[in-house]
Amino acid sequence: MKLLKTLLLLGILLIGSNSQAMLVTKHAFEIPHFKTENGAVISPVKVGWEAYGSLNADKSNVILVTHFFSGSSHAAGKYHESDVAPGYWDAIIGPGKAIDTNTYYVISVDTLVNANVFDPNVITTGPATINPATGKQYGLTFPVVTIGDFIEVQKALLDSLGIGKLHAVIGGSMGSFQAIEWATRYPERVARLIPVIGSAYIDAWAAVRLERWAYPIKQDPAWRGGDYYQYGQPEHGLTTALAYIIQDAVYPTGFNMRYPAPETDKAPHRDILASFSAWEQLMAHAKLRATMQDANHILYLVRASQLYRAGMGDNWQHALSKVQAKTLFLPASGDQLLLPEMAKASAEALRAAGKTVEYAEIPGIWGHLDGVVGINAVAENIRSFLATE
Repeated sequence: MKLLKTLLLLGILLIGSNSQAMLVTKHAFEIPHFKTENGAVISPVKVGWEAYGSLNADKSNVILVTHFFSGSSHAAGKYHESDVAPGYWDAIIGPGKAIDTNTYYVISVDTLVNANVFDPNVITTGPATINPATGKQYGLTFPVVTIGDFIEVQKALLDSLGIGKLHAVIGGSMGSFQAIEWATRYPERVARLIPVIGSAYIDAWAAVRLERWAYPIKQDPAWRGGDYYQYGQPEHGLTTALAYIIQDAVYPTGFNMRYPAPETDKAPHRDILASFSAWEQLMAHAKLRATMQDANHILYLVRASQLYRAGMGDNWQHALSKVQAKTLFLPASGDQLLLPEMAKASAEALRAAGKTVEYAEIPGIWGHLDGVVGINAVAENIRSFLATE
C-alpha cells in the first residue's frame, strides 16, 4: 500500500517524509516581455517559485534548486498541514537537514512549459496558456524553448530579489541540466554545483529514447496537430507517454517488485489482443498523472531536454571549461535513463579542464528515481560539500 501511495503522489515513485514539514507559500513572478534563445518574444511569462529558510544580510547564503522533468518548484515542505506529502526533496531540505534552512536560503522555481500546468500549485507559461494577442491557447505557436531559457527566467527572478551569487545550485535529472547550465553560462555567480542523476549533454541514444515520450502524443488523432484545447486532451497519447516516462525512470528491480509478472496473467496466453496486468496497472498510474499535465507541455519539455548540451553550442566539453564552481556529481548506480557513464564523462570533461570535481553514486533499486526517493543516501555528501570553502 505504501508503494502504491508513492506512485500516486509523484507519478514516478516519489516518497514523501512523514515528519513535521515546513509550511511554505507559492509566489508568482512575471516578466512582461521575455525573449527566447530563438529570438521569439513571449508577453508575458509567469512562473511560480517558493523559498525555504531566511536570506542573510549580504544575500550570500542562497541555494537554487532546479527541478526534474515531471516536477515543480515544490522541493520541500507543505502548503498545508493536511497535505498528503511534502515536496520531493523534503528528506534533505529543511532545518538541520543536509541543505540546512537554518543556514541557507533555498529557492526553487517552476520551469517554463511545466508539465503540471493544471496543478493549482504550479504557475507556468506554455502552450496551454492563453495568448493575450489571440485570446486562445498558444498551442504549437508557442516558441521552442530551451534549458537556457529556463535559466534566463530564473536569473530574472534572482536579479529582481537582488541576489547576485549562489552558494550552490543543485538539481536532479532535467534539473541537473539547468544546474550545469547555470555554472557554465554564469560561472562567476555559482560557487558550488551539484548535478544529481544528470549529465552535461544529451547524446543521440538519449535523445531518441526521449522521443519515445513524444511519439504516442503526436500519433493520437485527438492531438489534432497540437490544436486540441477546445476538444479535450489527447488522453490515450498522453497517458501512454506518461507510462513510458514512469517505466524509463525505474530500474527493473524496482519495477518488477511493483508490477505483476507475465506468468501470472491468463488472458495473454490465449488472446493476442489481451494486455498484461503490468501494462494495465502502469497505464492506470499514468492516467492519474495525466489529470494534472498537458500533452503539448510534455512535447516542449522533451524537446528542451533533447537539445541540451552545456553552453548550448557545438562543443559541450569546451563550454565546461568556463565553470568556476566546485562540482559534485551524484548519479544513481542503476540509472537506465541518464546513465552513470554520462555523469562520469561529464565529470572527466571538467577534470580535463582543470576543475575540482567530486563523484559519488546513489545506491538503490529504483534507478533514475533513486535521485528522488533515495537522495538521503547521499545526504552527508551534500552536507559536507556545501560546507567546503
